[in-house]
Amino acid sequence: MSSVAIIGGTGLTSLQGLEITGREIMQSPYGEPSGILIHGTFYGHEVIFLPRHGSGHTIPPHKINYRANIWILKEAGVSQVIAVNAVGGIRKDMAANCLVIPDQIIDYTWERNNTFFEDCTSQVVHVDFTDPYCESLRQQLLQGAAAANIDVIAHATYGATQGPRLESTAEINKLERDGCDIVGMTGMPEAVLARELELCYASVALVVNRAAGRGNGIITMEEIEQNINSGMVQVRKLLEHTIPLL
Repeated sequence: MSSVAIIGGTGLTSLQGLEITGREIMQSPYGEPSGILIHGTFYGHEVIFLPRHGSGHTIPPHKINYRANIWILKEAGVSQVIAVNAVGGIRKDMAANCLVIPDQIIDYTWERNNTFFEDCTSQVVHVDFTDPYCESLRQQLLQGAAAANIDVIAHATYGATQGPRLESTAEINKLERDGCDIVGMTGMPEAVLARELELCYASVALVVNRAAGRGNGIITMEEIEQNINSGMVQVRKLLEHTIPLL
């Protein structure tokens, strides 16, 4: 049984290099998860893989059952989660194909089930979220990047928006004033749900476009897809060098 899980985002619905040893259908008390758990070995190390958007990338960000996904990972014995997120770059140095290991997050989502502690509990539960990402796992990702000779940005604030539409220029301006460096749609409530279940959770964020008003012209899906295809090569290389450290 693996204690390490990889949650694949846009562009990572399957994990190249993963030798599949089994597939596990799991149910949760919170409804249907995004898909089955894929057990396998990744360059000789056991991991569990879960595609966040479903195997065919059919689940939009605001419809993902984040609670079910995190719950089944916990039930499967996972203690460390590496989440892969496709994001837009707000800060000037956040160009397409940059890899970012964020250390902070601001939640702008709404009407998502964002806690396990809302019904039938004997007490009110408040989890500490001062540092939303597991620092030890973040450092191992940075070590993996160094070993793979991959440049990464080690500190950034992730602005989590509702989606599925992209943001307006004015919204990105607001996010920048708030201190956000990157913007995506899947960072929350995934991070806080992992914290509630005491999972060590960190993100590998791939910049796939310049955020609204930061690039030249409109944002096209063709541009995003091209950057995903090229950037995910680096993501897989980073994972290859990080997993052995765990």
